[in-house]
Amino acid sequence: MTSVAVIVFPGSNCEYDAVTALESLGARASLVFHTAEDLSAYDGVVLPGGFAHGDYLRPGALARFSPVMGALERFVAEGGPVLGICNGFQVLTEAGMLPGALQKNRGLTFLCQPETLIVASTRSVLTRAALVGQELVIPINHFSGNYTCDESTHRELVEYDQIVLRYRDNPNGSLDDIAGISNRAGNVVGLMPHPERAMSTLLGSADGLVLLNGFLGRQSALSGR
Repeated sequence: MTSVAVIVFPGSNCEYDAVTALESLGARASLVFHTAEDLSAYDGVVLPGGFAHGDYLRPGALARFSPVMGALERFVAEGGPVLGICNGFQVLTEAGMLPGALQKNRGLTFLCQPETLIVASTRSVLTRAALVGQELVIPINHFSGNYTCDESTHRELVEYDQIVLRYRDNPNGSLDDIAGISNRAGNVVGLMPHPERAMSTLLGSADGLVLLNGFLGRQSALSGR
């Protein structure tokens, strides 16, 4: 993958972090405003963190109606890789591209801290350069990161190997310690932690390299493979 669209909604605030991280790995990353109606020129798409449309109503609920979402549905249907980070994860669930929903954290507390994640599946575009059981330290920064779904949806997530990342020590009350999931095809992934903020040990962790190299279709030197 060489060209990645980073979608910018009104209220996005992590788009430059995503661009910088992707470009550090050799990709061409472009900021694409939410009014775009065609994503066919790109090899991958990232929905970054922030407060899309101010998170009015609830996080991601208004962003699902942006013109770019129609283009994103077509991109996904054609097998294109899509990554939703934090608010981007919320947008993907609101748009029905990923199952379940994100609700307010347990204790109604905003969380901004490093968390240890456990790779639960490598059958996704985000975790394909990792190893099952591998532990990754990735920061979180959210108030509504508590993943929930009904029992039947959870059974399907487990059955179809769609839970890609779990928290080792659940910080927000997420069902089954879920930190990230994929669609059944594995080409759409959402996670609450921020891999783009874990690109160097100078900043605390370089474990984001494992995930973003996977997203770009590259084998990470840190994956042990």
